[in-house]
Formats: sequence, C-alpha cells, structure tokens
Amino acid sequence: MRRVFTFLAGFALFAILGLIAATIVSIRPVSLDAYSGAVQGQILDRNGVPLTYSYDDRWNAHELLPLYEIPDFLRQAFIRSEDRRFYEHRGVDWQARAGALWQNVRYRRTVRGASTITEQVVRMIHPRPRTLWSKYIEGFEASQLEKKYSKTQILEFYLNQLPYAANRRGIAQAARFYFGRHVTTLTEREMLALVVLVRAPSAFDLYRYPERTAKMIDRLARQISSGEQLLRIMSQDIRIGAAGMMPEARHFARYARQQPNVLRGQVRTTLSASLQTEVQNILDRRLHALSARNARNAAALVVDHTTGEILAWVVAGAKDSLAEASDIDAVLVPRQPGSSLKPFLYARALDKGWSAATILDDSPLSEAIGNGLHRFRNYSRSHYGPISLRESLGNSLNIPALLTIRHVGVPDYLTVLQAMRFQSLSQPSDFYDEGLALGNGEVTLFELVQAYAALANRGVWSPLKVLIEDYGPRSGRQIFSPESASLIGDILSDPWARRLEFGQGSVLNLPQQTAVKTGTSTDYRDAWAVGYNDRYVVGIWIGNLDHKPMDGVTGATGPALALRSIFTELNAERDTKRLYMSPLLIQADVCHRPQPECLLRTEWVLPDRININHNARNYTPELVRPTQGLQMARDPRIPADYQNFRFEVAGIDSRDTIKWVLNGRFLAEKEGEPTYLWAVERGLFKLEAYIHKANHAKPYVLSAEFEVK
Repeated sequence: MRRVFTFLAGFALFAILGLIAATIVSIRPVSLDAYSGAVQGQILDRNGVPLTYSYDDRWNAHELLPLYEIPDFLRQAFIRSEDRRFYEHRGVDWQARAGALWQNVRYRRTVRGASTITEQVVRMIHPRPRTLWSKYIEGFEASQLEKKYSKTQILEFYLNQLPYAANRRGIAQAARFYFGRHVTTLTEREMLALVVLVRAPSAFDLYRYPERTAKMIDRLARQISSGEQLLRIMSQDIRIGAAGMMPEARHFARYARQQPNVLRGQVRTTLSASLQTEVQNILDRRLHALSARNARNAAALVVDHTTGEILAWVVAGAKDSLAEASDIDAVLVPRQPGSSLKPFLYARALDKGWSAATILDDSPLSEAIGNGLHRFRNYSRSHYGPISLRESLGNSLNIPALLTIRHVGVPDYLTVLQAMRFQSLSQPSDFYDEGLALGNGEVTLFELVQAYAALANRGVWSPLKVLIEDYGPRSGRQIFSPESASLIGDILSDPWARRLEFGQGSVLNLPQQTAVKTGTSTDYRDAWAVGYNDRYVVGIWIGNLDHKPMDGVTGATGPALALRSIFTELNAERDTKRLYMSPLLIQADVCHRPQPECLLRTEWVLPDRININHNARNYTPELVRPTQGLQMARDPRIPADYQNFRFEVAGIDSRDTIKWVLNGRFLAEKEGEPTYLWAVERGLFKLEAYIHKANHAKPYVLSAEFEVK
C-alpha cells in the first residue's frame, strides 16, 4: 500500500512539475506595444480626417484615440457589457468564471466565456485556439499584463484594437465604417451598436441584419440604463453613413509619403478633405459635360499662396482612356502648357525695361524651319497691328509673344523658368528656341501652379507645402520685382485687356478680382486654366493621358468654367481683397500707339518710365519672306496665273522706301509698303530688297536665295 501511495505521489508530483513546466513554456511576455512595429504612416488632412486607410495590417496603428477622448458613456457601456468588475480584479474574474462554468455545465454547451477585458487583450496580442488550455494560459498572461500596465492603459488598448467587420479595428475605424463619422459625434444608441457589433461582427451587422442588431441594442440598453436615459436611447435613430466618405486623395497621399521624414505614425498634411471632395465633384461634372468632345482626363491643384499650402489635389476621369490611368497622377504628368506660360515671359520683359504700355507689332510673321517656312498666327487668325503689352498678354497673342522672347532672350527666359523649378524643362535653350514663348516645352500642373503662386506673392517664389507640421520659415527667392508681378496680376484680371480675343462677357471675368490665364496646346491635346486672387491659386488641366486630341476644347471652353466654380467655393465665406499693387507704381497718361499717331491712355507705370519711348517695334529692317535656302513647289492643281508668293520685309515705317530686285531684274519700288506679291515661276532665284530710311544715309540691302520647283 505504501508503495502504491509513493507511486501515486511521485506521479502527481511529476504531473504538477510537468504542468508547471508546460505553463512556463507556454506563457509569453505580454506587451501593449505589440503594434509598434506595424506599418504606419497614415496620411491625414489638415483637420485630422484620414485620407488613406490600410486594413491589411493586424493592428490599428493609425486611428488611435487616447482614453480621455473616448466618450465616457461608450467606455462604461463596454465595461458593463464585457467586464463589470474590470476595476476590481487583477486580470482574471474568478467569480465570473465560476458563474460561466455553472451555466455551461447546466446547458451542456458554451453559453458564457467570462473573459475579462484584460484576457481579451491578451488574446489579441497572442492569438491561440479557443481551448481550455488557452484559457488557462491567458489567465496567467492577463495577471502579468495587469502588473505591468494600469487599467487605463489596458482599456485604451482594448478600445483601439477591437476587431470589427471588414478588417476594421478599434472604435474609431468602426465608427467611420458604420456611421461615416467620428466616434465623438455618435448618439448613445449608436455607441451601444459598437458594443453589440464587436460580439459577433458577422452575426450582428447594421448593413445586412439591421433588425436583429437593433434587438440586441435594445436588450443591452435595458441592461445598462434605466429611466429617462433608457427612454432617450430607445427613441434615438441610427444613421448609417456611407463607408466611402473618405475623399479621393491617393495621388496626394503618395506624393506626401515621398516627403522627407514621412515614414511612421499619423501625418497631418495641408490638404482640406472637404475642399478636396468639392473640387473632385466640380471636376467630375465638368469632365462629364466634355465627354462628348473626347475629353477624358483632368487634374486640379488648389493652393493658398499666402502660406504655400496645398489645399486640394484632384485627379479626375481616367476610367475609360487607359487601363492603368487611375494610377497616373495627372498633376505630375508633363504636358504642353500652350499660352499659360506667357505671363512669366512678359513679367521678365517688364523687369528688363518694358512697361504695360510698350507697343508690339502684331503683324503676320514667318520663320524659316529647315528649308521651309512656318507662318505664326494668333488663335483667332486675326492680327491687330501695333498693340500694347497689356493687350498682347490679355488677348494671349502669339506674334507679340515671339517679339517679346527676342527682347528677353531664350536662354534668359529658360533660366527664369528653371529658377522656379520647372524641372520638366530640362533641355538646353536651343532645343526650345523661340517656341518656348508659345509653350512648346512640357511642364506639370504642379510646376505651373507653384510658379503662378510666385506672381501672386509679389514675385517671390517658394516651394509648396505638403505637411502642416512644417513650421519652418518659407525659403523663397525673388524671381520678379513686386512691380512686374503687380502689373501681370492687373493685366490678367482686366476684362478690357482681353476683349479682342475673348469678348466683353468672357467666362474669364470673375466677380471678384482674379487674375486668369488659359492655355491650349497643338491639336487641342491640352487645355489649361490658371487663376489667382488675393489668397488662392487654382490650376486645372483637361486632356487625355493617352495624348489623343480633344474635339476643339480650349482653355476658355474647357477648364475655365470649373475654375469659376472652384473660386466660388473658395470665396463663399470670406471677404476678398484686391490683388496687391506695388506702391511704386503710379497711374499716368502714356502713348499707346507709335508716333506720330500717339494715343494717350492711362496706365500703371514706374515714374521713371512715363516719358520713355514705349514703342518696341523692330526698326532694323529684316527680310521675312523668303528666307535663305527656302524651297517651294508650284501646285499643279492651281492655274499658274493664280499662284503668287508674298515677299515681305519687317522693321520699316510709312516713310521708308523699298526697291525689289529679283535675279538683277527690277520689280517695283514702293514707299511704306513692306510687301510685294510675286507671280511664282520655276527656277533658282536671288531676291534683293533695298530699303531707304530717312534717318539713314545708306540703304539697307537684304537678300535671300530660294528655289521654286
């Protein structure tokens, strides 16, 4: 008998030691920092609204609420529902376990689990199969957790990591998923819904099983409340919100993540979620209206130029044009800007001595392209002769822009653009040549808006801001003088200045003073509209990411209407001011036509430029047509008598005399007439033009050799 007792005692001791060893091996360190290594870096708007979500991670590492921000009613509801003696036990509620064991034995099935909030936290950190052994080990680990952390820390972790449907974790994500709102805006009944839904997210679902879930909410309400509070909860409605209320901002979020030091944690950016949504709707509607004209893609960028903060970054369309287009950020795609670059050219010309009253010659202009001849023209195909810089820019005329870049110099102009970080313009100046004045390079909407912010900000260029926490001083550089920037803003906001090409009632004439410029690239592949007022800069591009042309969509007929709508939204609840005007500028009567037909007009000028010669016409004679080495061919479909070619000289006035000589044969001599119409013949020719100027002793002799086949 003693031997049996000894054997049993030894076996019991061995079993106890084995149980202790197994327990020690099974128990793992428990830490509330379990999610600290999770992938983080959620992008928030300026008010803390999430712009990106990631539900693939095991933990909620983004929308973490401190316990003091969680409504007290919601905290107490979870405690009374899940763990009534949470503040009394040390990790395991033995009284609740005993009651659960009795009920489970009585009903011969698992009715209650009796897991405390601390044990549930352990289960989140160390997931195990739902067995008695797991329950046993969780008790030990819960005791460890209670020794290491306070009740406040444990409850805060619990409420932030609770698993809900659709991989949402924590009450903050659940509130947005089910109600489309922040948890602090929920009613008491909606808060009770969060308590019920966590019990069995698939069985209780506000979307699929609203009646079943409502019954459980009523039952819970009766358990934890009474009197007036119960009556109030029972009378409240549950307002289910759309889960997709988050603004579409993935392209901006991608750009924000590329900024230095944006790696972990929640990142608060300058974007406004509400404005982002509004601009998205405006751009989507405009793109839908233009869909019949083959306009499928668009982008918009809204900036506060007083701070440099990006407020909206919108990409629209892309669903039908390219399979991968939804991943292409049209804000950062280089496209031809057309005339939208011209304000920077004229601003540079103003800084190099011109004024808004400077006269430019808007006459037909041809240039040699290889052995051929290219004729430049304005959009309307009209020419206005001598015209002021104000009207040249306001009407976006091409010939004056070409004359202006000759004054400024292509290398100089390109240097100015590159100083404003037009990084897309990476070729040398001879690659673009004078076509840079008409936008033959490619730039991004981001670069364009950033540069317009310099015009709006008194000529000072500064990089745009993405992060709201960037409190450092704005590093800027003076690109244009405040006077030139002031004049450009005044011209672009002047309805009279644009009347010739855009009409008196142009869509570009906004109610509040707003500088607006449009641009249209070759074959209607790109349509631009950029504008700025006393606070905001808005830029819009419309086109096709696959480079297909649109059906006649211009900057004025395409994005300009959306631009008006966005400015209406921006100005809705604020008092606007006029654009900055440098105090060094004065209004004076200056000559708006070349002498002797001087036409006085009031213009903003610097005091030292009132009495200067405002005529910028080129008075050095130049043979425009034909160019040296030009090759032409007679058209066999047209009778010979009807085929003519116009010889043309630039840089003369009404008092100059021109003598035309072809292969040594005198053709004609005329006074003040810069052209001669020649009946085309086949052969090799040398044309000579003798120009006699009244103020020049010897005649200018211009010549060019050309061929007609």
